[in-house]
Amino acid sequence: MREIIVCTFLTLDGVMQAPGGPDEDAESGFEHGGWQKPVDDDEVGAAIAGWYEPADAMLLGRKTYEIFASYWPTADPANPFTDRMNGMHKYVASRTLTSVGWQNSTLLEGDIADAVCDLKASDGGDINVVGSGDLAQTLMRHGLVDEYRLTIHPVIIGTGKRLFADGAIPTALEPVSVSTTKGGTIVGVYRPNGKPRYDSY
Repeated sequence: MREIIVCTFLTLDGVMQAPGGPDEDAESGFEHGGWQKPVDDDEVGAAIAGWYEPADAMLLGRKTYEIFASYWPTADPANPFTDRMNGMHKYVASRTLTSVGWQNSTLLEGDIADAVCDLKASDGGDINVVGSGDLAQTLMRHGLVDEYRLTIHPVIIGTGKRLFADGAIPTALEPVSVSTTKGGTIVGVYRPNGKPRYDSY
């Protein structure tokens, strides 16, 4: 059984929108695009590289797919991620795209939850969900996320799309590994572990 791994950059207040640049995603008037690089460090890059080792595919929503497909095919070949990103299989969830041109890309058909269940049951390695906030919300609602790999950066934005938005399904998480980089970023890996427990002091 393949696992669905949500890999996401977050601010300290949980915002995942447009970490990579000012023009990445300005939806709803978001003005803080590009917040990640100033608070990034080499240890974060090493952790992310490790997240891709057991994976042989990505699962992307339309917006993230289009951002990646416009960048990686012509990215610097000296960047060790370039070959990796171009070579991995990409599964794309979209209600509006009719075709996908980036090499090794497949447009999923029909109900996304059913399509992902079929992917999980197929042969292969882990499947990383990168960015793709709306898709991640759908996967969480259907209990299809096997693991969260999060970098939580030392910056507060105050507005923007959040991975765990209002209405998220209450879920207990089991920590697999948690560390802090020299720049203050928390690198956390967590697995869903049933429903939260409640108690009082």
